[in-house]
Amino acid sequence: MTAVGDKAPRLDGPEKVRGSAVYTVDVSLPGSLTGLVLRSPVARGEISRLSVDKARNLPGVWAVITADDAPNHRSGLAIKDQLLFASNRVLYEGEPIAAVAAENLDVARRAIESIELEIDEQAPVVDLDQAVQDDAPLVHPDWEDFEPVRDDFPRHGNVAAEMLSDPEGVDEAFARAHAVVEGEYRAGRQYQAYLEPRGVVADYESGRYILHVSHQFPFNVRDRMAAALGVRSSRIRVIGHHIGGGFGAKLDLGIEPYAALLARAAGRPVKLVNDRTEDMITCQCRENAIVRIKSAVDSEGNIIARDMDVLLDSGAAATDGPYLASIPLILAGAGYRVGPTRVRARTVYTNTAPTGAFRGVSGTHLVYAIERHMDEIANRLGIDRRELRLANLQQDGDRLLNGQELPDASILRDAFDRVEERAAWADSGKGTNRGVGIAACVWLTNPLSGSVVMKVNEDGTLGVVTGATENGSGAVSMGVAQIAAEELGISIEDVVLSMPDTDSSPYDAGSQGSRTTHIVGRAVGEASDDLRDQIYRVAARLVEADPADMELVGDGRVGVKGSPGSEITLAEVASAATAAGETLSATGSYATPMPDFDPTCASGLLFPVFPTPTYHVHQAEVEVDPVTGTVKVLRYVVAQEVGRVINPDGVIGQIQGGVAQGIGYALYERIQLGDDGRYKQRTLESYRLPVAQDVPEVETILLEHPDSAGPFGAKGVAEPPIVPVAAAIGNAIADAIGNAVDSIPILPENVLEAIDRSPPQAPADSQ
Repeated sequence: MTAVGDKAPRLDGPEKVRGSAVYTVDVSLPGSLTGLVLRSPVARGEISRLSVDKARNLPGVWAVITADDAPNHRSGLAIKDQLLFASNRVLYEGEPIAAVAAENLDVARRAIESIELEIDEQAPVVDLDQAVQDDAPLVHPDWEDFEPVRDDFPRHGNVAAEMLSDPEGVDEAFARAHAVVEGEYRAGRQYQAYLEPRGVVADYESGRYILHVSHQFPFNVRDRMAAALGVRSSRIRVIGHHIGGGFGAKLDLGIEPYAALLARAAGRPVKLVNDRTEDMITCQCRENAIVRIKSAVDSEGNIIARDMDVLLDSGAAATDGPYLASIPLILAGAGYRVGPTRVRARTVYTNTAPTGAFRGVSGTHLVYAIERHMDEIANRLGIDRRELRLANLQQDGDRLLNGQELPDASILRDAFDRVEERAAWADSGKGTNRGVGIAACVWLTNPLSGSVVMKVNEDGTLGVVTGATENGSGAVSMGVAQIAAEELGISIEDVVLSMPDTDSSPYDAGSQGSRTTHIVGRAVGEASDDLRDQIYRVAARLVEADPADMELVGDGRVGVKGSPGSEITLAEVASAATAAGETLSATGSYATPMPDFDPTCASGLLFPVFPTPTYHVHQAEVEVDPVTGTVKVLRYVVAQEVGRVINPDGVIGQIQGGVAQGIGYALYERIQLGDDGRYKQRTLESYRLPVAQDVPEVETILLEHPDSAGPFGAKGVAEPPIVPVAAAIGNAIADAIGNAVDSIPILPENVLEAIDRSPPQAPADSQ
């Protein structure tokens, strides 16, 4: 029997198809109240009046809370810069000011409407370039009082964190360059657009907060809420449910503390669920960014030096921005050889909703900028764009700019070759108003720790308990389950998964960065080694053999090697163990060891390495309508290195989904920030997600290079497919119209403006 590599169905499929899967919105505790949050209608200002007396006196209202009823200390993921409620100042539209719990939604709405709120509005800080000027108004005038998780990264003014790498030789290389190519690339925010808005059901019992959530990282909810409320983490229990999509938005703390505080104040459970507009304007969406790159090249197209400056919009709180500020250093020299490279990255406070994690964190706009820049270098020098990339590819043993070695970098050349076999570059993008683009990237597999407890049940099934969450990718319901089935020689249908519960599940670092199958699968392997030994000891007693002679023979059976008639079932073994007062159970845990790097390569380097790297090449063909400016993606080819395929349907599905999401980012999805700091797109109708007709068949080429540290060789899969999409499409559009659009999303009006521009100049003279 083989489970790994099979197209096994996902274990949670039937209940999701039938509609019986329980999501947070389906949870109903006896006596539950409805919660609502009063949020700031403006992006910046001083609260001059706040009165909740009328709301508290309304019939059917059980609790009303403000900053006066909540802890007043700050907390945060990287910098302690967030209060639960605004009290004197508001910092962004949507910032919580008060919350109510009432018998039903109508009463809760009346209570919110009866709260008297007056704000003296002020001009917000919105523009990134202006925010970093010395004379810019401060989003946080008291920023120096905020406590960072570490005190070794620079902060100043509106710059929440700065990462700087400035090696010797950069300026000298620019001075001797054959040509200097410069570019500026801008990216807007992207909303995760999951089907299920954020929600929580909270209760308060015996001094403990109990939360029901559809969350990617239950243990982070527990710990972050404990910090926000100023209580021990054991005072909080988080019970996980099915997740209606997350893509990173459900990794950090959200509305959970407000439901918890309301439940405590009311003495009854409280359900709090965002409506779509509320979710959009407050979600920690992908950050907007500005990337400026200048490269020094010789006459043959070798990049002899580079200078890169990056601004990342963190919004009104740092969230994970100080960590993301390290990624530009890694990507600036990933995939292609570059000379000495100066990289400065700043995550910036603005009077906008805090940004946060989104699939391919920061990689989408950074790879877009780097790969668009590679095309510009090729065009300036008159070199074929694909050939320029091949000439500059890193080789085995080359290092990233952080000093990390890439022992298998040549996989990237294999990926280019496999794409070429499927869709020859010379034959692609031919025809009027058509173009072809190619992009490559190196991406990591998140290394954070995960654990499992496994138990052979008396009926021969295998219980797997973990804090890992099934975020829709199949990483748990297919990947982890198939690995467990393979390890113990049982059918995947005999694997029983439990929902995460921070009281009873072992720790897991959440559904993020393609880590679940790789990390939790490895933990399953560790537990299985112990569990097999236990099975062999009990089974040997039953058949009067030596434990060393026992083996799992598949189909849920164990027997003596070379003696088929000796086989007994796992159910018999587990029942015998139970009768003897034993339990067939084991635990396993794993975290990826950090690769070596140069800690002196930069200041402010909080995210220093790319563990378990994978390699990717995407090629896109597009057609542009010169009258309307609309872009149609005609063909899309992906070569992705995955280590080892655990479930081919699951892997291909994640690649297809990542490309579809990347097409949305590249061509359609737009959140505009007005000068007043408010979002202009506030519904999914105005936001414009891609639909089926916008997404071509994604032709997928899977490259298997098993990783010795991964479960059966598996690496991460789900996150990187989105990373190069905008770059490949942007390059194809530039090829089709003869002019570049260096901002994303690439909207029809952007395309028409580029068509109307004069074409770029011929190759530059030497410096």
